[in-house]
Amino acid sequence: MSQDALFSIKDLTKHFPVKKSGIFNNEKATVKAVDGISLDIHEGETVGIVGESGCGKTTAGRTFLKLVSPTSGKIIYKGQDITNFSGKKMRPLRAEMQIIFQDPYSALNPRQTIGKIISAPFEIQGVTPDGGVKREVERILERVGLNPEHYNRYPHEFSGGQRQRIGIARAIALKPKFVVADEPVSALDVSIQAQVINLLEDLKREDGITIVFIAHDLSVVQHISDRVVVMYLGKIMEIADSTNLYSNPRHPYTKALLSAVPQADPRVERTRERIILTGDLPSPMNPPTGCVFNTRCWKAKDICRTSAPELLTVGSSTVACHFPE
Repeated sequence: MSQDALFSIKDLTKHFPVKKSGIFNNEKATVKAVDGISLDIHEGETVGIVGESGCGKTTAGRTFLKLVSPTSGKIIYKGQDITNFSGKKMRPLRAEMQIIFQDPYSALNPRQTIGKIISAPFEIQGVTPDGGVKREVERILERVGLNPEHYNRYPHEFSGGQRQRIGIARAIALKPKFVVADEPVSALDVSIQAQVINLLEDLKREDGITIVFIAHDLSVVQHISDRVVVMYLGKIMEIADSTNLYSNPRHPYTKALLSAVPQADPRVERTRERIILTGDLPSPMNPPTGCVFNTRCWKAKDICRTSAPELLTVGSSTVACHFPE
């Protein structure tokens, strides 16, 4: 665990107890959504988290902010262990730690004006900015590319991209230090995606915000991230800076993910290697023994089925694989 990291997690797990299906079945099982991950995030950097649906990336992001309580492990913010902080103790930290939700349609209260939505953080934290709350909200609206005159409009009067800007405005209202962006562009079309990503990059550059950017679109993550974390079935498979990960992936799963990204050049697209993973994603209630990726990996050997690999440094990457590329 790095001493100079703004935010760190150590052996973080989040398991959800569930009841097995069936009328007469009273057995309980556990969904291992996040299963022992460790990560340091430094001030001012953007860390992308990628993986298939169901890999645990959204649960990880929400657990980082203690929107869901971790099952075990440690969460360190600014050198302070906040793992067991109560809601009351977390409240002052909420001003510094914010989230941008995935769905701009359900993330906003349809019965409140956008002025009321964006001013809520000031009311909750008891903060009165210079010039008053309304003036500050209008300034924030202008900053995220919305018309300050729309202060009294309701969410249904805006497009999807505009609603996501409202969500971003609410998240940055109190000038946070650490923001988790949970697939903030996945519900938007491509032209609007670029605008929202550029907005996030501007905010990072101007305010020094540290961002965890969760997505399943690897091309989007490449554009915005300094480092990328690849997750599979609740575990970290690989960590590398963005340039190295995309040019020289070390983990077979990372290589398979990148092979699915279409190329703009038709000649490259026709000749590139495409890796098709066989089988379905195993259930997080019953993950494979050993390396969790062994059931779909073309390089799997006996050791992969019996022994879980540790995250080790290979070149400039950190990889959990017995036979890295």
